[in-house]
Amino acid sequence: MSRYRDLGVDVRKPGIDCFKEAVENLYPGAFCVVQRDPDDPETGLVTHTDSAGSKPIQAYLHYRETGDPSWFRGLAQDALAMNVNDLLCVGAYPVTFVDYVAFNTLEIDRLHLLSALADGFAGCLDTLKAEGVDLMFAGGETADLPDLLRTLDVCVTIFGRAKLSEFVTGESIQQGDVIIGLRSGGTVRYEEEEVNSGIMSNGHTLARTTLMKPGYVEKYPEISHPSRGRYRGRFSHDDFLEELGMTVGEALLSPTRLYAPIAKAVLDEVGEDVHGMVHNTGGGQTKCMRLGSGVRYVKNGLPEPDPVFKLIQREGRVEWREMYQDFNMGVGYEFMVEPESTEDVLSICEGYGIDAMVIGRCEKAKEGNNLDITSEYGRFRYS
Repeated sequence: MSRYRDLGVDVRKPGIDCFKEAVENLYPGAFCVVQRDPDDPETGLVTHTDSAGSKPIQAYLHYRETGDPSWFRGLAQDALAMNVNDLLCVGAYPVTFVDYVAFNTLEIDRLHLLSALADGFAGCLDTLKAEGVDLMFAGGETADLPDLLRTLDVCVTIFGRAKLSEFVTGESIQQGDVIIGLRSGGTVRYEEEEVNSGIMSNGHTLARTTLMKPGYVEKYPEISHPSRGRYRGRFSHDDFLEELGMTVGEALLSPTRLYAPIAKAVLDEVGEDVHGMVHNTGGGQTKCMRLGSGVRYVKNGLPEPDPVFKLIQREGRVEWREMYQDFNMGVGYEFMVEPESTEDVLSICEGYGIDAMVIGRCEKAKEGNNLDITSEYGRFRYS
């Protein structure tokens, strides 16, 4: 049984294979689609799009409860991080991005929303530039869709490039490679936030409906599907929990970490010894299986999950196997590297004040890609 699928979300995304024949992709086993520049055959281009998922619904709830539009600000970082982090997974250098903000104008004040998002994007760009990632913002589109959307959607499309010889395609992942994981929670030296739950931007439909009180749906019916018994939790958005060190709402809205500066620094220093990189978004800890070919990923050194994940598991009675498939479980970004470069990569990452650790290794798989997770909550195999 999958709690997430029951809510209408399938992390395996059946059906996307239908597009494979239509997409020109130089490296089918890479984390992002890479295409050859028609004007420069030695250069590869990457165009990537993603959103903040259903996280905007939680921000909307806070906005309606408090009247404070600043709750929308973090969604800019979520949408941008979901793209720029993925782009770095193939070693592409980000150049420019556009946003797409669609919302219900009958429920959300236009100036409130757009001012908060503009402030959020500006803050992200300043942070990235200060850390050596000079990204341009080319504007985008705002769409007034009161008949189509119940609340809002915040999306980003990003463009990047690199020399084809510099792309990290995952094709060189081999037996003996070490998997290094970076924490999704806590703090990093270049972040403004003093606390971060680590939840990033995936699993929010399950997290939100597991933790938030049913009364919110009665008050704001637009935040839920009308025919499914959603919102079965016992918490208000402003309930402070000692185990989280923050309110439940703050935990759910903690921004997705911008890993791009760290990934760029690792590539600049160790280069060819990085065989693969993974941003643990949709699919959580199983995301690595989309990378490379014939790889058995063994993760037997994952850290203790952040408190927010334990809270979701306990309150929702979600099986641990599904938790590792739906959430990042405390590790938001991974490097597959040559064993000889392990200490160098760890040192670079730790220089940013982020917890980094060896979480596993790569082995040769008999067929396809698969994953073996060993934790104190059980041993789980995925294929």
